[in-house]
Amino acid sequence: MLAHQALSHLKTEAAFQPIGEPVGNLTLGRGQLQGAPVHLAIVENRIASGSLGARESDRLASLFKVVAAQRSPLLMYLDSAGARVSEGLPALGAFRHMYRAALAMAASGAPVAAICGANCFGGASMLASLAGVRHFSANTRFAMSGPAILAQSAGVSVLDEMFQAMSGAAIGTDARVKLGGDNIAASATVPMRLPVAAPAAAPRHVALGERVAALRGSKPAAAVEKIERKDFAKLYPEGYSASQRAGVLTGEATHRGGKADLLGVIDGQLLGAATAWALADAVWQKLASPPAILHLLVDCESHATSIDDERIMLSVYLADLAAALHALAAAGARVETTVLGKLGGGVYVALAAPSEQVNLLYGKEIQLLPGRAIASILGDAGSTRFEFAEYQQARVADQELKLGLVD
Repeated sequence: MLAHQALSHLKTEAAFQPIGEPVGNLTLGRGQLQGAPVHLAIVENRIASGSLGARESDRLASLFKVVAAQRSPLLMYLDSAGARVSEGLPALGAFRHMYRAALAMAASGAPVAAICGANCFGGASMLASLAGVRHFSANTRFAMSGPAILAQSAGVSVLDEMFQAMSGAAIGTDARVKLGGDNIAASATVPMRLPVAAPAAAPRHVALGERVAALRGSKPAAAVEKIERKDFAKLYPEGYSASQRAGVLTGEATHRGGKADLLGVIDGQLLGAATAWALADAVWQKLASPPAILHLLVDCESHATSIDDERIMLSVYLADLAAALHALAAAGARVETTVLGKLGGGVYVALAAPSEQVNLLYGKEIQLLPGRAIASILGDAGSTRFEFAEYQQARVADQELKLGLVD
């Protein structure tokens, strides 16, 4: 069943009734499924590849809060490239707060299903990854990065036939359904299915670890490296200790007379599934005895853009990381993200959405996507630098830290 047929099937089976006028690519509504009332959110590819701008994200955030409060069923149809690149920071800030509401909705136990359209990329795929079940249309492509960005990363043309075959085998419907679990093929002969309730996040994390282990094989354990940095010394003048292993920073610091746990990625590399899982694992382990404060220290331009990461569904690893941080915050920890260099893309969403506060060091940068990715979408490198007031107004960052580096 193709994407447009899946949408028609959804509307018919759920007796879809729109509520209000569409907002950009988004239409909200109500219906009935399996004899029970359901909310519906339909994101169609009408403008800008079905992307979600600030208005769509704000409207979705309001819906998710209602669903979480009522623990009522929700069906989402997503044919979307993710956050709207052309809107820049306002779209990113709105997506951050929408995804925060989505995390609370997923944690509430509300049964949520996602029906994936032709394209489900970037933040849209992270949103679908929070659902208890995902229905894939026959022509769905599901990934953090679209084919153009994956081809760019591989150093080939997106029109290259060998790349197209490899890409389709990695991010197409067959590949996603073969991963099993809550990924199923949409069918006109099989009733649209809602999960009984939201899946338990911690067991899902364990299953994702097994998938990463199968990909990595028997690599030797990485060495532990002690970390000493001038910016850390300025952030924590009362003292800190930190180390790094396989790209994951851990440690603790004295902060304003109390203790803060440290966690992060600081090497400036793109974040892949294995490192995202390791970060999430460190967070899930902290739930046994939640710290008062968790500081996420980050210099990570964006998520990985490799076929290997997409084969095991990178989107769900970023969603797992965000869910772990949300669970820790719900257990009483104050989660803050501090940007030490660059931060953007799905990594920004995964870290910023559950954070109480996002701090930006003076002169550092938060971006919707790296310039090369923006260029492949808009034909413009997107090299504009922003003042902190612009980040703050867009709800992307909350506080600027100067650390005595400037007057």
